[in-house]
Parts: sequence; C-alpha cells; structure tokens
Amino acid sequence: MGTRLTRRLAAGCTALALAAAPAVVAHADTATVHRTGTLADGATWVADVPADWNGTLLLFAHGFGPTQAGNAPSAAAATALLAEGYALVGSSYDPNGSWWALDSAERDQFQTIDAFTGAVGRPTRTISVGLSMGGLVNAQIARDSHGRVAGSLGLCGLVAGGADLNDYQLAGETVLATLLDPADRLRLADYPSQAAAVATATALTAAVKAAQTTPRGRARIALAAAYLNLPDWAPGQNPPAADDPAGQEAQQYDWLAGGQLDFIITGRYSIEQAAGGDSGSTVGLNWKSLLASSPHHAEVRALYRAAGLDLDEDLATLHAAPAHHADPGATRWMERTSTAGQGLDVPLLDIHTTADQLVPVEQENAFAARIRAAGDGALLRQAYVARQGHCAFTPDEVLAGLHAVVHRIDTGHWGDTSAAALNADRPAGTTAFVTYRPARLVTR
Repeated sequence: MGTRLTRRLAAGCTALALAAAPAVVAHADTATVHRTGTLADGATWVADVPADWNGTLLLFAHGFGPTQAGNAPSAAAATALLAEGYALVGSSYDPNGSWWALDSAERDQFQTIDAFTGAVGRPTRTISVGLSMGGLVNAQIARDSHGRVAGSLGLCGLVAGGADLNDYQLAGETVLATLLDPADRLRLADYPSQAAAVATATALTAAVKAAQTTPRGRARIALAAAYLNLPDWAPGQNPPAADDPAGQEAQQYDWLAGGQLDFIITGRYSIEQAAGGDSGSTVGLNWKSLLASSPHHAEVRALYRAAGLDLDEDLATLHAAPAHHADPGATRWMERTSTAGQGLDVPLLDIHTTADQLVPVEQENAFAARIRAAGDGALLRQAYVARQGHCAFTPDEVLAGLHAVVHRIDTGHWGDTSAAALNADRPAGTTAFVTYRPARLVTR
C-alpha cells in the first residue's frame, strides 16, 4: 500500500495509521547498545540492549506494513521496556515480498534470536511479543516454540488468521457492492493491480457516504457492518447506548467513511500478492444465519423496520448474487502460513481493545475456542482494554501484560489476570482494563 492510502488514513482516522505505520525501533540513549544485522533471506533485524539488561529478551513481531525492522509496539513502550531492563529485538521479515509476510515472518523471528545471541549474547530467556498481524506471527511462535521462547504477549493480534479475515471482509464488501452500488460491477477480489483495489475502495466509500443520507441506506450500512464485525464505538465519541441503533450505526459509518475500506481492500490486494490469489469465498454462505450470530443483529433489524425495508428480501438478494469462489492454491497457502490456534507450546496472554476496527475483538473468541479444542486452554489468558481503535494501548498496559507473562514463566502458574489485577499492576499509570467477553466472530 502506498502514500495515497497513508494520506487517506491520516486524514480520516488516526487509529488506522497504527497498523500501517513503520515498525518502531527503540530510540537508544547513551546507556543503550544499538545493534543491527541481516538474515539469510535479506531480512534485517534491530536490537537495543540497556546497560542494566535483566537478561530477558523481548522478540517483537511488527504488524502489516512496510517490511522494516522494528523492536517495540511504540516509541513510548520502548522507552518504558528499556527502563525496566528488557532488551528489544525484531526483524523486518523478508523485504522482497508482500507486506503480508506470513511466509517468512515466523522463520525470520526465530533466526533473529540466533542472530542476537551471536552478536550480543545469549539471553536467560526470550519472550515473544506481537502486534496486529504480528500478533498472528506471535501466536504461531507460541505454538511452535520448541524451547526457543518461554512465553508470549499478544497485542491486538489477528489471531483468527488470514482465511477468516478474507471471508468476513469479503462478505461485508459484498453487501455494500450489491445493495448500495448495484449498477457498478465492482471487483471485490483477484485485483490485477493496486490501482484496481483503490478504485473499488473509492467507489464503495462514495456509496457509503451517499447511503448515509437516507434511512434505507443507513439500514444497509448497518447490515454490512455486522458482517464486517465492525465495532459501534468510533474515535472521539462515547459508546452508544445498547438501545440506540441509530447511534450505533452512526459510529460504524464514521469508521467506514474515515478510511476503513481503503485499508482493508488495499490490504486484500497485498494478501493476494502473497498467496497467489484470493482465499475469500461467499459460496454457500447462509446470510441469514450469519447475521443472527452477530451482536449487531438487533441494531440491523431495528433500522430495517424504521426504514420500511424488508430484511429478508435483501438477504435473498445477497443469496442470489453471483458468489465469489476461493482460489484453491491461495486457500492452501493461507492454511499453511496464515493460521494459528492449533495449540500452544508456551503460555500466551492476548490483550485487545474492545472496539478494534481492523482486527475485531471477536477474533479472540474464535482463537480461544481453537486453543481449547487443541487441549491447551490452560496456557491461554486474554485481557481487554476499554478503548476504541486498533492497537491503541498505553505503555502501562503493555507493561502490565508483560508482568503477567513474566509471573507465569517464573512461577509456572498464572497469577491474577483479571482487569482489576492488571490495572493494579500500574496503580499510578494509565490503564483501562475491563471485564469483557467478546461475541462470536461473524464468519462462515
């Protein structure tokens, strides 16, 4: 994704920029040793080691964006982590491929541990940390550790994986294209170029803005938002009341109009470049039952009633629309490289904001179910921060999560990871952990 997308995101929705921003490299002070290197596939790595290194190495996996080495989730978090004595390291992933670098990321991260050991020294233990797409990489590392990491901290991780992401985003885009802009035969997958993806995003965003001016259009925007797993709490606003469907839709609209479609549709092109095709599918999709599983189904039904629209008729229109077929080779590639949840080898604490527009918090529900099915539920803990935006964590929240993982490694059992306990870990800091249970991820 290029500068056009970056400009749109910066202008429309500050939180979106977090996912595409270059990975953070710690700004070393005079007491911190800064090291860099290059791996066999051309990936670069960066490390910062404080003078009073406590022996623990934090292996950071950055999110979707430029394949540029970084070693911390934010500059402020880097400062806080270095101050506590942690060494930081992270790789760029293979710089010769797509920003969806799942084919190389896990391998490059493990090789970065070896490179750090050779250049700096062997850590007493390594803890993996991952942000956004890097949270998926992090979950894979926690699954495949084999003694190379002792524990993991996931931040806003795309832990349900790329295949689910492609499916539910395609479903939401299909609603917009079919019900809001039926005259244009918009390409929703298999983009021949980045420009084609941008054109689709531009057309759908314009259709959303036009639809927002009528009750019928607002009802259909809410329907698309339900399939997209889009939160109803937007930046700069208070959460809407549970019995305020109009307020819920208005904040979902703010996400869509502020750059959401630019990001996810142009991101789809990058995933297709990596996978060799599109893994998304609407074949055999039961639109009605899928909507019924959404936490926004009551909002949708209320807005349809208010607009005098027949919801069943629109669902029948979606069912009759030409289905999008997955590319078998791309599906196999996504299953091989871009999944997690098959099990855990080390303890993992995942932290997620409750209103994440890019990686819906409902992904944590899907991931936990898979981990439990694999028999490793005791190794997983999840915590939630009451805040809108993707990866919008304070340094104190990162530290509180890391301390919980360190306690689990040191003692062999989880301590209190409740919201109250995590907030109490930083009594003078800025934290917003809350007791929360995510809804089901709306996907096939």
